[in-house]
Amino acid sequence: MLLLVRLVMIIFFLFGPQAVEASISKPGCPEKCKGITVPYPFGIGEGCFLDKAFELRCNQSEARTPLHLVNGDFPVVDISLDHVGILHNATSGCFDKFGGRSVRYVQYDVGDNQFSYSHTQNKLTAMPEDLTRFRLRVDSMNTENRSWITSPCSLAFIIKRDHGEVFLFNISKIARFIFSVPVILNWKIGNISCREAQGRGSCLCGKNSHCSDSAGGLGYQCRCMLGYHGNPYLPDGCQDPKKDPCKNRGNCVNTPGSFFCTCPRGYNSSRSRDTSCLVDDSERDTHYAILLGRFLPLVAAPFVLDLLALTFVALAGLGIAFFILIVVAMFSKLRHELEEKRKNEMKRTFFKRNGGLLLEQQMSSDKGNVVKTKVFGLEELEKATDDFNKNRVLGKGGGGTVFKGMLSDGSIVAVKKSNIVDESQVSHFINEVFILSQIDHRNIVKLLGCCLETEVPLLVYEYISNGTLAHHLHGEHHASPLSWETRLRIAAEVAGALAYLHSWASRAIFHRDIKSNNILLDKNCRAVVSDFGISRSMPVNKTHLTTMFGGTFGYLDPHFFRSGQFTDKSDVYAFGVVLAELLTAIKAASSSRCEEGLVEYFRSFMKQNRLLEIVQKSVVEEAKEEEIFAFANIARRCLKMNIKKRPGMIEVAADLDRLRTMHDDTVGGE
Repeated sequence: MLLLVRLVMIIFFLFGPQAVEASISKPGCPEKCKGITVPYPFGIGEGCFLDKAFELRCNQSEARTPLHLVNGDFPVVDISLDHVGILHNATSGCFDKFGGRSVRYVQYDVGDNQFSYSHTQNKLTAMPEDLTRFRLRVDSMNTENRSWITSPCSLAFIIKRDHGEVFLFNISKIARFIFSVPVILNWKIGNISCREAQGRGSCLCGKNSHCSDSAGGLGYQCRCMLGYHGNPYLPDGCQDPKKDPCKNRGNCVNTPGSFFCTCPRGYNSSRSRDTSCLVDDSERDTHYAILLGRFLPLVAAPFVLDLLALTFVALAGLGIAFFILIVVAMFSKLRHELEEKRKNEMKRTFFKRNGGLLLEQQMSSDKGNVVKTKVFGLEELEKATDDFNKNRVLGKGGGGTVFKGMLSDGSIVAVKKSNIVDESQVSHFINEVFILSQIDHRNIVKLLGCCLETEVPLLVYEYISNGTLAHHLHGEHHASPLSWETRLRIAAEVAGALAYLHSWASRAIFHRDIKSNNILLDKNCRAVVSDFGISRSMPVNKTHLTTMFGGTFGYLDPHFFRSGQFTDKSDVYAFGVVLAELLTAIKAASSSRCEEGLVEYFRSFMKQNRLLEIVQKSVVEEAKEEEIFAFANIARRCLKMNIKKRPGMIEVAADLDRLRTMHDDTVGGE
């Protein structure tokens, strides 16, 4: 029984749970605020932060931004030992029809010399290095040409460099925009150099760490030495992760960030970090000779008794070994079962958090209209994408990253890894799954399945091989310009897909983010509409009232800004912008024309009967003038400011089909 207890203790220490990582917060202080880890010198509560510059306030009742920097009252979304991510308001300026203006200034001031705006992780035209405060102003627009009618407001802001191009913002009841964007701040300790701080004995860098001066001037930061991990601002924050690495090898000698082992006398090792110590070759023969000289007389004299004794010892040893094997096998099986149980519980947790129950509820309520979606395992998708290798990235956006993959049956797919960071955004992901599961159209991307048992949800689509329409119209390295016939077909196919969504799907669907970047082309230039992350299923009246809007600048419906009402005609407006792009190959929002967008540019040239001046040269050379003007008139009608005067997508699709037929007849007649 005693032997069994000892075996159990040995097995527990060998296979038991590993030590928990040390906290990076000050001992006895809150470590997190709603999922955001708080590393010292930051802290929540008296005595938990270095000084007032690093004081944080955590309000658990705030759903979106519970954590704030007290000095400046900035909402905090991320903290690390290098930077702080905060939310900052944008600057806006608006004009009325009488030429009066209402300008909202934003003073960019982090309020303390310990913080500065990162020039490497934020983006803004002419961003200087290491600013601690500045002021943005959106000044006058040209009111003489009455541009305030279509574009009365302007915006300016700095923003986190990798935030993406799709923004979500609130519209106030007084028709003025106020929204926040993420900004990255660098931080440092004090306003003296490492040498001065060490000379005064005030340097915060703890054991096994080193001090480095701030790049922008006075102040410093601490870093753990190579091979050590933890919080360098705590006295024992940087720890060597290797615990007694020379156990069962000999004598262990630890060095900063590493170690080497020494073997006892009579043993050696060819490498300092060998897993075992071997008998020294020079002493092996002498060692064996001494042993043989001692035991040879005993073996030769009572040979039979020794043989019986050895047999008994061998059998006893085999029994003990067999018993140990059984115990080890039992504990291995138990540990395996516990590990499987833990994995299954984690999968169920991820499934619920990623909206699995919501998806099941939506699908069960629409059983007759939903095509069964395949549920993929994480291992299968990791293998398909080479463990989500960055070389497999097809594209990135506000909703997530898309990877190219190959399934076990050899089929090529596109795997979308969502950027969901909290449960409040899960409905967007489930919305895309549910909407695409209802759609069966050759010009709408096909959803093959999803994986919900992972930390972030995954969607698996058919792979469209020829890039986006934006790449072919605006990219620098596309093979050749699209022919006029191809442009007509792309326009007709996208119009047919939108008409299907608006009028022929089981429930009306508004895409809400139609743009050339969301139109994919296959090897035959077949157009496929993609990215339904912010789409909405609508009731029969086809009207959606909202104070939150997701979309892309240059494609947004002006009617929404005045009424807060999103309709099917908002998709029609965005499609009109795509038609103008197809005709001119000009980006929807281009800095080359200052503040004027493609829509205003297009309308102006049509009004002055100068349309052919902005139509792409290859189109002018290939297409007939009457076809160009017919195509432009369809775009102009889609871009009407009065939504009642805009055609529906069924009418637009029919007009484009007639234009294609006219072109085909003309080509055939020639």
